[in-house]
Amino acid sequence: MAEIRNYTMNFGPQHPAAHGVLRLVLELDGEVIERADPHIGLLHRATEKLAESKPFNQSIPYMDRLDYVSMMCNEHAYVLAIEKLVGVQVPPRAQYIRVMFDEITRILNHLLWLGAHALDVGAMTVFLYAFREREDLMDIYEAVSGARMHAAYYRVGGVYRDLPDSMPKYSVSRWHDAGDVERMNANRNGSLLDFLGDFCGRFPGYVDEYETLLTDNRIWKQRTVGIGVVSPERALQLGFTGPMLRGSGVAWDLRKKQPYEVYDKIDFDIPVGTEGDCYDRYLVRIAEMRQSNRIIRQCIDWLRANPGPVIADDHKLVPPRREDMKEGMESLIHHFKLFTEGYCVPVGEAYAAVEHPKGEFGIYLLSDGANMPFRLKIRAPGFAHLAALDEMVRGHMIADVVAIIGTQDIVFGEIDR
Repeated sequence: MAEIRNYTMNFGPQHPAAHGVLRLVLELDGEVIERADPHIGLLHRATEKLAESKPFNQSIPYMDRLDYVSMMCNEHAYVLAIEKLVGVQVPPRAQYIRVMFDEITRILNHLLWLGAHALDVGAMTVFLYAFREREDLMDIYEAVSGARMHAAYYRVGGVYRDLPDSMPKYSVSRWHDAGDVERMNANRNGSLLDFLGDFCGRFPGYVDEYETLLTDNRIWKQRTVGIGVVSPERALQLGFTGPMLRGSGVAWDLRKKQPYEVYDKIDFDIPVGTEGDCYDRYLVRIAEMRQSNRIIRQCIDWLRANPGPVIADDHKLVPPRREDMKEGMESLIHHFKLFTEGYCVPVGEAYAAVEHPKGEFGIYLLSDGANMPFRLKIRAPGFAHLAALDEMVRGHMIADVVAIIGTQDIVFGEIDR
């Protein structure tokens, strides 16, 4: 008899399906996985430590870079934690804008997840379709903050500024003639809300296109049905949240169970799976995109009808208007103090969590009364999911590892924080 022994194989960190710098050490029996050991630390950027060495308001841009696909949701948890300690009242219009951008971010996240997951499994067209839709939403990010990805738009007490009355437009170039440009600018002649409303009208049709390509596709089902099954009890024990938990049949969503901002005033459903496999998690996220579109429409209607301030009127936390700063000594002092020292937060501790596209994203903040956190701890949803990878891949083939990493929707910035 020939001696048969297991051998180990490196999967990543430079692997197109590793979703960043994940290094997996796979112990194989032929092509069947006996054990998987995820190695992290190859992207470490010390966000928690850096936040402890600078004023509270200067750490907002760091949050964008954690999960760099769900930028504004990360900011949201951070400013909510500070607002809990400071006790500032956020104007209703700012709350609706935050909810609207949280849901835009959820669609952005799920589009990238869908494109990358399908590409990993072998379907290329979906990736191109998903990026076509992301482009419109990136334009909305840019119109409101000046940046396509790392927006730094949320502030303690509200948001940086109100929604613009116009959208950036394409201009004639060597690639696009006047006819092309007129067609491309057709839905950009109104305000940002008009442009977003137009997108919300088109988006369900796009989701139908993705479903036409994948939902009943027999190759897609062969690669995802029955793969990476997690029971509801085990999902809870492993600390799953978000679509990973709902895909296993547990209807837990912080927007419903522990409402923040104005989610308790908005009508939407929580999609839930039954089998707990990759296919169910796919269906849950597809349904979530439709629900997010529904939430955005409700926010647009409210924002059209209710003008008002978008940030608290407290110059200890919020910079004065630039015109006031140029003319008034007191405003100049507030402005100078705010951008050099920041603000002191009362002694205490707070935990704020949001229903991030990947699960529960939480910020635990400990303040000693200074102008920077004494301690900051980030509860990243992807960390718990990655920890369960070994259990999810055992007994599967190497090709199934790729499908399981895809279904976990891992982004390494938040895991390697």
